[in-house]
Amino acid sequence: MEASARVLIELALAEDIGLGDVTASYFVPADRQARAMIVARKEGVISGVDIAQMVFKEVDVALEVEILLPNGSRVSEGAVIMCITGPARSILTAERTALNFLQRLSGVATVTARYADLVKGTQARILDTRKTTPGYRKLEKRAVLNGGGINHRMGLYDRAMVKDNHLVAEGGIAEIQKSIHRLKADHPEVEVELEADRLDQVEAFLELEGVDHILLDNMSPELMRKAVAMRGDRHKPYLEASGNVNLATVRVIAETGVDFISIGSLTHSAPALDLGMDFVAP
Repeated sequence: MEASARVLIELALAEDIGLGDVTASYFVPADRQARAMIVARKEGVISGVDIAQMVFKEVDVALEVEILLPNGSRVSEGAVIMCITGPARSILTAERTALNFLQRLSGVATVTARYADLVKGTQARILDTRKTTPGYRKLEKRAVLNGGGINHRMGLYDRAMVKDNHLVAEGGIAEIQKSIHRLKADHPEVEVELEADRLDQVEAFLELEGVDHILLDNMSPELMRKAVAMRGDRHKPYLEASGNVNLATVRVIAETGVDFISIGSLTHSAPALDLGMDFVAP
């Protein structure tokens, strides 16, 4: 995590600073010391405080960065998240990049928490997807964890997810079973998930060996309840709902009895949490 984050930080600082911060260099005395606080402007869930700390230290190792609220903290408006002390020029140079990481990741955590709160009392858990910002996947998926969700597969390598296009290319149920056996023989640790958008597909998939998850794609709550009933008392395969999920529908979906609800918008369109940095008097 730290190595991949450091690459992103270096890229972000390079594109922002370029040949130098001309504002800080010409308008802030070189010997000016300062103290600044990063503050929540709205309530939410925090994620990425360690990344913001890394940004400040990358700009200037002389900066002292105190994290007051750890990742996963629920904050109200006005909450102080971290304190930065040291050369004023360095604090100002690092400000925007540190906030960009912190606001983006806290936005993901905050949206996830809203969904997770709405399904409390059911057995459903909120899942993320691979619809992440390129290069930010580990950070955004950790933000989902900070918000109370759980992670789906990290990439194409840690779970086989056979979707509609794969099914068309595969050639039928018998071929799917053969492929599952081959995969499990070579990679027994890799789970298998099959996508179904009809109940007859669910029925067929329940008869296969080695299926760990069935994705109920864009099914109505009524069809989801029927799919849950078809599985009966079996522990597996787990049933995952996907499609048409929003804050207004997630509770109804959770009450059908599915195990997981995957939501792409947790990462692909979460609004940044409103955070800001304020200088304080010595």
